[in-house]
Amino acid sequence: MKKKATESAPMLDEQGRKPLKLDYPQTIKVGFAFAIIMLFWTAYDFVVPLLLEHAYGLPNSLRGLIMGLDNLLSLFMLPFFGKLSDNAKGKLTKKFGKRTPFIVIGTLASVLLMVFVPVATLSQQKNANTYVDNLRAEIFATQEGQEVTELEKLLTKWYDENETNYCDKSYLKMNNISKEEYVKLRLDENFSSKKAVLNMIGSETYYYVIDGETVEVQLTDTAPSGETYQVIKERNEKYTKFVASGMNNYESDMIYANVTRKTGGASIGVYMVILLLVLVAMATFRSPAVALMPDVTPKPLRSQGNAMINLCGGVGGAIAFLIYTVVLFGSSLYNYVIIFASVAAGMLLLLAGFLALVKERKMVDRCQEICKEYGIDDFADETENTENVEAGALSSDAVMTDTAGNFVADMPETPDKAEEMSPETLEFAQEVAKNAKTPRKSPKEWWTSKSKEEQSKLVSFWLILASIFMWFMGYNAISSNLSVYTTKALNLSAGVASIISGVSMGISAIAFIPVGYMAAKIGRRKSIIIGFGLAVISFVLIFFFIKPNDKAIIPAVLFALFYLIAGFGLIIANVNTFPMVTELSTSQTLGQYTGYYYMATMSAQAITPFIAGLVMDYISNTALFMYSAICVIIAIVLMVFVKHGDSAIVGKGRKLTKEEKKQIRLDALDAD
Repeated sequence: MKKKATESAPMLDEQGRKPLKLDYPQTIKVGFAFAIIMLFWTAYDFVVPLLLEHAYGLPNSLRGLIMGLDNLLSLFMLPFFGKLSDNAKGKLTKKFGKRTPFIVIGTLASVLLMVFVPVATLSQQKNANTYVDNLRAEIFATQEGQEVTELEKLLTKWYDENETNYCDKSYLKMNNISKEEYVKLRLDENFSSKKAVLNMIGSETYYYVIDGETVEVQLTDTAPSGETYQVIKERNEKYTKFVASGMNNYESDMIYANVTRKTGGASIGVYMVILLLVLVAMATFRSPAVALMPDVTPKPLRSQGNAMINLCGGVGGAIAFLIYTVVLFGSSLYNYVIIFASVAAGMLLLLAGFLALVKERKMVDRCQEICKEYGIDDFADETENTENVEAGALSSDAVMTDTAGNFVADMPETPDKAEEMSPETLEFAQEVAKNAKTPRKSPKEWWTSKSKEEQSKLVSFWLILASIFMWFMGYNAISSNLSVYTTKALNLSAGVASIISGVSMGISAIAFIPVGYMAAKIGRRKSIIIGFGLAVISFVLIFFFIKPNDKAIIPAVLFALFYLIAGFGLIIANVNTFPMVTELSTSQTLGQYTGYYYMATMSAQAITPFIAGLVMDYISNTALFMYSAICVIIAIVLMVFVKHGDSAIVGKGRKLTKEEKKQIRLDALDAD
């Protein structure tokens, strides 16, 4: 028994201390703040494109411009509010800490504002729905004695003018549909009805007209007693396969031209103001929420801590997925209000949990005690290697932190101020001031002063950033347009589209850990190229083989399978790209290089929705995937020329150690 007790006793270091371990319960509590953030953004990215489409029928380019707005704001606002919380002072800070006030105020402001986003569009949605009902009645009606219907006129125009977004000639020829057959498609012929399953199988809606008013009825409904009316069947197999996607685009264009541009100016103006306020409110606390984990976690444990808060963020995203998937299977005018209200309620519940469980000041004090006990100094690396700091790389207003977590912006103005600083902080401040006075070199002088090895590493660094930029240009073009593409081009319901997205990404998430092992065996660069290649294969398959079908379940299943391939590519890329960037940094430039990484990703995500929208507007919806494939191919070419930033590769025959496996798992969870 004594031997067993000895073996189970914890290992102690030379100073008799227990091994330093992450406080998982505390990290999960802190992760509530990140769960709030991901709950909102997951719902925002999927639902807002649908809302803009249904309410305003905006062109893809304008919708993309709006969807890129949050990333554009993030480029400026995240660093600003991050630094603002670093230097926070006052009564709230003394009582609750530096980050908590930002998290609470930002969340409450977001919740109060976000419900008004869909509310501002209600009248516009109602006007758009009424307009579409009347438009369909006009197009689909067959008047007595009329030889050519409005539908036939419309289809003739689409075919003759080769309007790609309305009429896909290549698809018609593939199915041996001539112009005459296409134009003569009549919705009251060859109609077959089946019970609808997930809005994918069968068609159950009719329209009828009484005294010029269009009314929607179900298949089982009968006409009012004594009334006669004209039945307008919504669709048949041929319509679904060859016309429906073009009609979806046509209806959107007509909504924009005849409703939004004529009477919707005030509505979209109010909507944009409220949306902008919501995005600003969300930006106020994202950086403070993420920074809270490092505040309460000793430096050696922050990688593990970051992995845990990303896991908490995933839980928030899963909650959002459940909310909008369930609601979108309905067809109520208030669907979007219900979604945003439910998301707001979820955010409030998570905030309540955060406030009940997180005592920031106590956690920070405890972290400082641990750091003092284990001799951990956040600036140990910097003070030991100040001779490696680039001349001019640091400025006199650079933000610095002493061992107590206090932020210092400048050199001490008086001896009394200097005495208040720790020796390490004072030494670092002096080094900053010295370098700040060094004259800056011209770009040419700076470059020629580098060794060949340093020049080669810098070239690799910029090639990696360029490759990451093109990767996000390609992948975000798909993700920001996914909900609209699946509903408009494939005729799937919004609920089915959300299931496809969620299931594909959920299944591909199983690749997180194996991807880390793969990088250890073949290296990060080769792994990334494989991931990019999978995405290209996925996009090309979707472009060539996914077409509307009379049975919507066929394109739905094929799209889900092909998109799953891209999901695996996304995981491989995300796990390995950021470590490649940090591999080329030093202890003095880690934060700077991290900033460059996010500058590349966010700038790409700010502009690609707009460019992708132009492609969809002026070429076709399906061309979106070819655009993305081209962007990712460029990313592959750039990555091929990278020579530095790779990980050490495990030799043949050698198995990974327990420590290596643990680090791989943490890096995988840490992937954003």
